[in-house]
Amino acid sequence: MRDGLQTILSLQEDIHVVGMAKDGAEALQLVKTLSPNVVLMDIQMPVMNGIACTRHIRAEHPDTLVLILTTFADDDYIIEALAGGATGFLLKDIPGEKLAQSIRDAVLGHFLLPSVIAGKLAARLSSASASIQGMKHSVRAIADGITLSDKEQEVARWMLEGKTNREIAAGMFMSEGTIKNYVSAIYAKIGTNDRTVAILTLRQLLGGGDS
Repeated sequence: MRDGLQTILSLQEDIHVVGMAKDGAEALQLVKTLSPNVVLMDIQMPVMNGIACTRHIRAEHPDTLVLILTTFADDDYIIEALAGGATGFLLKDIPGEKLAQSIRDAVLGHFLLPSVIAGKLAARLSSASASIQGMKHSVRAIADGITLSDKEQEVARWMLEGKTNREIAAGMFMSEGTIKNYVSAIYAKIGTNDRTVAILTLRQLLGGGDS
């Protein structure tokens, strides 16, 4: 797949492929070395997946754009990729010329989202907006009765920044297993296994919630 993409894009006079990576960790290293304008990013990869890699690239190299190129049109992948700073989300069945044009459009500042993905995202947001209002009322009531330890509060603040358990573990210099235990304890106090509900509650509890 990588070789095919390189061949297709190398035929474009205004596009130069500077490197190829087999996983997210290698991609991140190549971005540090080569400083590309655009990265075409897969999602499911070994070592480091495309969502995590996108987040790191956009945080550490904000001038490098990331276009997600994948076979997966899953709602959660879409939201995570875009929340991680991706400039667009493209499906792998996109014709070569359209892919090249999408890269050009991204460089020009356009946000890229195919209609099938835009439809999924719109449906997801519509459903979420209907439920989130009711959730906010219950979240306020739940938050009023919760007390977190100092360590749990520290973990909670990392969670509010959108960090994964692995990233929290690295930031707090603890094992991932220990962080999972803290997160489980937070979930138990809130009474949920849903990270979204937990984060909404923690925003209220730690003073970052909506009025």
